[in-house]
Amino acid sequence: MANKFHHKNVRWRVWVADKSFKPMRLGTLVQSFRRRVKGFLPILALISLFTVVLVDSLTPAIAQIPRQEIRGVWMTNNDFNTLRERDKVQEAVNHLRRLNFNTIYPVVWNSGYVMYPSATAQRAGIQPFVMRGTDGQDILADLINQSHRKGLLVVPWFEFGFMAPPTSELALNHPEWLTRKRNGSETSMSAAGEVVWLNPFHPQVQQLIGNLVLEIVTQYDVDGIQFDDHMSLPYEFGYDKYTVALYTQETKKTPPSNPEDPAWVKWRADKITAFMVQLNQAVKARKPNAIFSVSPNYYEFAYKFHLQDWLTWVRQGIVDELIVQVYRPNLQSFIAKISRPEIQEAQRRIPTGIGIMAGLRNNPVSMQQIKSQVRAVQERGLGVSFFYYESLWNSAPETVAERQDGFKNLFPYTMLRARIE
Repeated sequence: MANKFHHKNVRWRVWVADKSFKPMRLGTLVQSFRRRVKGFLPILALISLFTVVLVDSLTPAIAQIPRQEIRGVWMTNNDFNTLRERDKVQEAVNHLRRLNFNTIYPVVWNSGYVMYPSATAQRAGIQPFVMRGTDGQDILADLINQSHRKGLLVVPWFEFGFMAPPTSELALNHPEWLTRKRNGSETSMSAAGEVVWLNPFHPQVQQLIGNLVLEIVTQYDVDGIQFDDHMSLPYEFGYDKYTVALYTQETKKTPPSNPEDPAWVKWRADKITAFMVQLNQAVKARKPNAIFSVSPNYYEFAYKFHLQDWLTWVRQGIVDELIVQVYRPNLQSFIAKISRPEIQEAQRRIPTGIGIMAGLRNNPVSMQQIKSQVRAVQERGLGVSFFYYESLWNSAPETVAERQDGFKNLFPYTMLRARIE
């Protein structure tokens, strides 16, 4: 098209030259030029007026549309009844596309198990079964295929990170991979119940997580990979034999008895950061344009209580997308968290969004709360991702139709994110 336009433009210029510059006396040429200019003046004035009006009307709208706005939703284990059936996946993708969402974050690592056929998990002896759909299909592949047909990105989500249930094959078959508190305890309480923590500093643990990530990036047409607040370690942990020996070797000291000791916190946080750098490099080596996404808690909490120094990750350039989880019903508290300077700093560097609670089965969230929080997020030029798909319109105070109308009003125009092959 560009070449055709160019040739036509050249021909037009040649025609103008041929017609306008035939040999004639100077006086005749000047008179002819004046007549033509006079005839064009009204047209030129109209064009100028139209241009000014058009620019004035379009400029504010363009300035208000962030080109990489995140409009996402997490698909969790609670959404498994949707994920396992092709028809329901198609229905979900159609709903999300119609409501102008642009990104899906499906769980692929939860409770020490993966949600796709994994040779890595079988070799590690952590998964004696394969999760498949009702037709025997690969759940992740089906979701990716159907989502891409509708223009939605798919960024698989390692929900549990270094966390696992104590009854999982992972924990039972590899006790040497677990870390512990100073009192010898290996468990802590979480939103998922009682859990153990894989040792983020142990090379075999790092190898397992790295192999699982690369398996997904290599085998599937994914748009990226995401790690959340569990790609971390509660500050009380790190007193296992392996970590104590490593710390002693590197610092010539034993770990402080106070788990909140700043130097001890920083040493462990730096080790997790070093692993994330390696993981990023491995992913980019396999798929340079993959989105390396993280969805942590707000920074002060993430670093102090979970040794997760995600702001340093952003500053080091290993994060392509940030979604900060802010699950708070109080609007004033919510706004205070999304207005923090580290979020503003990240926003200047990479696409940044806020994780919003859409509801839980035993704790539904009203559409009014969702609307007020999304409005606050959008006013700050941030994207959004909802936890989780089923709660968008099920287990809610309103009807399904009311919820879907509400979400349609949140995103009145289409904003698809470009896929980079």
